[in-house]
Amino acid sequence: MRTVGGMQLDRTQPGHPQPGHPQSGHPQSGRTQARPVLAHQSSLREVNLGVVLRSVCAAPEPLSRAGVAATTGLTRSTVSRLADELVAGGLLEEGEAALGTPGRPAKPLRPSTRVCAVGLQVNAAHVAARLIDLRGEVVAESRSEPDLVGSDPIGALSLLADHLGTVLAATPQGGRVVGAGLALPGVVDGTGERLLLAPNLGWRDVAPWAGLREQLPEVPLSLGNEANLAAHAFTQPAPGRSGRSSHFLYVSGEIGIGGAVVTDSRVQTGRHGFAGEIGHMPFRPGDDPCPCGSDGCLERYAGRLAMTRRAGLPPSTTLAELDRLAEAGHEPSREAVDLAAEALGVVLAGAVNLLDVPMIVLGGEIGDLADRIAPRVQARLRARVMAADWMPLEVVRDADDVAGASGGALLHLARVVSDPAQHLAV
Repeated sequence: MRTVGGMQLDRTQPGHPQPGHPQSGHPQSGRTQARPVLAHQSSLREVNLGVVLRSVCAAPEPLSRAGVAATTGLTRSTVSRLADELVAGGLLEEGEAALGTPGRPAKPLRPSTRVCAVGLQVNAAHVAARLIDLRGEVVAESRSEPDLVGSDPIGALSLLADHLGTVLAATPQGGRVVGAGLALPGVVDGTGERLLLAPNLGWRDVAPWAGLREQLPEVPLSLGNEANLAAHAFTQPAPGRSGRSSHFLYVSGEIGIGGAVVTDSRVQTGRHGFAGEIGHMPFRPGDDPCPCGSDGCLERYAGRLAMTRRAGLPPSTTLAELDRLAEAGHEPSREAVDLAAEALGVVLAGAVNLLDVPMIVLGGEIGDLADRIAPRVQARLRARVMAADWMPLEVVRDADDVAGASGGALLHLARVVSDPAQHLAV
């Protein structure tokens, strides 16, 4: 672990043996009989560390050691030993025992507030950075709302670097950053190293970390599609804690429309990592040309620029403002919103028929229209989904307006919870 400016940067990564890890040793003559037993014991310890940490993270209220034992089925002595190790390693914090409790007072365990990850997001209308701790709480946030349609990547990423510096400065004293995830609105390569195409940004073949690595030396970095990361945040709003649904289709609506498919609480990215591009599924083929090179795509009717253009409003008009105008009786605004709802309903019904998911989540700026468009989208689903009579169909809103940034951080924190042995402070 390396300390930079009072902040510890965690270099450990799952799958990379560290000094002292059983995989890093070498067989020694005369001890070959004992080694399989030692490896087994070490593996069991690592598994049980994860069991204890996950139980504490998943609990709606802080658990004591006895509570963890009751939840997991492990013995109290085993839980006590593992909890001591997690506390000493900086992944758990132990509170004070409640006063007036009869018998031996129990001390509550909670995830650490000093273990954090960074989430970053660049979209066509905003740039954001978040620092999130192991409890899933936002420690710091910095953001701005530039117009990045057709922008220069260098300028946009320089602005992102400024926001990154702001949130890193808020890292708790003695805290450590275990990873950073960047959400971008486009197609990301399978290795998570490059953005291949972001039509609304006008970016193609960009390596976005180049200007950011110096602020995050030796910290694991990841790059992901904005809708995929937002969907991860919705299905796991805090490390180890399940969200409202484990099967849904996430629709991220800003200037364009992105999407993600979640089944069994996992984002399904497809063979090459390109799955979920629902914004470029056709609503009216042969109609409005799209920057992606096709025509009649969903986002040409349900994206913000498409709606404001049809309503005769300035491109800077927000969807919240469009909604207020529609409510006030501005007919072009109402027609633009109704067309967007129709397009969403038709395309999403096709997706539900294909995927068999019972929930649609409206995220990003399009969530500001949820009250107006959700009933119409749901009616279209009921009319067009073949199995509608035998399955629940919900359309809900994700209130997090930079959920991609949240997901970028939460993905790294989830790795800590799944393999805590690799992230114990030494």
